[in-house]
Amino acid sequence: MNPETSQLMATARHFTLQLSSTPRGARLARLLAGEQLRSWGLEHMVEAVEQVVAELANNAVTHGHVPGRDFRVRVVATGAVVRVEVTDTRGDDAPRPEEPSPDAENGRGLLLVGALARGWGVRQGPAPQKTVWAELPLS
Repeated sequence: MNPETSQLMATARHFTLQLSSTPRGARLARLLAGEQLRSWGLEHMVEAVEQVVAELANNAVTHGHVPGRDFRVRVVATGAVVRVEVTDTRGDDAPRPEEPSPDAENGRGLLLVGALARGWGVRQGPAPQKTVWAELPLS
């Protein structure tokens, strides 16, 4: 391990939750992620991170739900970014942002994540899982 990597690991803060794949689980993910950021002294990041967690957790519950399987939320804060990861067990159903019709009542979540984050993406595996991640700059 080089000194740069070990310094990054020493300053990174991690938070991981496994929650039921239900609307209640998605709400808890948002609330608990916000509380964790407050405990780290990152109050200025709470609103944006809560919004990203809410969107990704809601997608996991809505589109990544497999009966009897949970989803996982991970938040990592380093010196430069807060990374949010949501893992579900539907690796066969990768998210695709699409422009919704103006009168659609949903379908804007990933567009919002893209607007708040400096980048986001999907990592497949291990089977049958997928992880959707987003990185928000610490400002």
